[in-house]
Amino acid sequence: MASQTMAKFGHVLQDAKHITERINDAPKIAIENFIGYTSVPVGLAGPLSINNPDSTSTRTYAPIATTESAIIASCSRGCKAMNESGGGHFHMLGEAMSRSPVFRFNCTEDAIDFAHRVPDLRDPIAKAAESSSRYARLVELTPNIVGSNVHVRFDYTCGDAAGQNMVSIATQRACDWLLASTQELKLNITGVFVESNMAPDKKPSWGVVSSPRGVQVVTWTTLSDTVCRTVLKCTSESLYHVLRATQEGGIRNGQFGSNLNVANVVTGIFIATGQDAASVAEGPWAHVTPEYDFESRELKLALYFPSLPVGTVGGGTTYETQKEALGIMGCKGPGGKSRLAGLIAAFSLALDISTAAALASNTFSKSHEKLARAKQGNDSKI
Repeated sequence: MASQTMAKFGHVLQDAKHITERINDAPKIAIENFIGYTSVPVGLAGPLSINNPDSTSTRTYAPIATTESAIIASCSRGCKAMNESGGGHFHMLGEAMSRSPVFRFNCTEDAIDFAHRVPDLRDPIAKAAESSSRYARLVELTPNIVGSNVHVRFDYTCGDAAGQNMVSIATQRACDWLLASTQELKLNITGVFVESNMAPDKKPSWGVVSSPRGVQVVTWTTLSDTVCRTVLKCTSESLYHVLRATQEGGIRNGQFGSNLNVANVVTGIFIATGQDAASVAEGPWAHVTPEYDFESRELKLALYFPSLPVGTVGGGTTYETQKEALGIMGCKGPGGKSRLAGLIAAFSLALDISTAAALASNTFSKSHEKLARAKQGNDSKI
């Protein structure tokens, strides 16, 4: 395999000695035209004390793959602030993975008739879809009439897998059954495409807010003013005002969600643990809610993710370094998916806390300059 690849692409790989260093791994890699690896530095953020949904407590580190200075240090500072305020909490609110085929008809009347019949067809549709997998379970069908077409959103649970490929295969089975049965059931379907863009696959969309395409999770903590002053070098009230100001700016700018920096943690953990990196287009939609008590000077913070498309089995999680990263986070084994989503959310909250504190104390630019340029030499220029 490696010799075939070199014969095909050798003329463009002459100077790519680092990328091609392990080209002989090709038989173990599930991509086409494999030529090697691009190394991304991985740092450990934490530890973060987590009060788990099962009433146990754990101290966890997060492997974050990133080339950006200050991210690991800032996230770790946020973790320290959370730890000294009692730790973080998370709770999984729901989950689903979706695919949305479009069924075509000759007229709107036929489309309306089919949409009305979808609920009655649920059982045979589910039987066809679930025949493709031991883990895919159809939980909801939502028809949407658009002209002479009906876009049907298929929502599944997928065990500990993210399930993006799983639901594609399952939905194709269901579509095949419906097409084969159209005359017998008088459905009048003239054609079908297995995806119509109504499942926001790797695209930012308000659809992930109304219906999860992944794990729906919330994380929260309460910061004392003392901890804010000693760890974050700002008051709890100034931290609150920064978060309110950034919410105002985000609303005026039309921002999806309301957060400061969650994409760095989501992307970094996605890469380190073998998630589908392209799903960061939809995963980082998140909403942070600050609630300040002016008497106790405590700041309650909650961060809500409507849709984190993650898994702990299958896909990129099967590679050795990614399996090790999942092991570091304690996310291997049954239930690992919900824990991974909760930890991504909690570490994202830690980074948002520290980033907001840097803004509150006017050290945001200084920290980036100090940590980024220290590696490059004092005379480096941007």
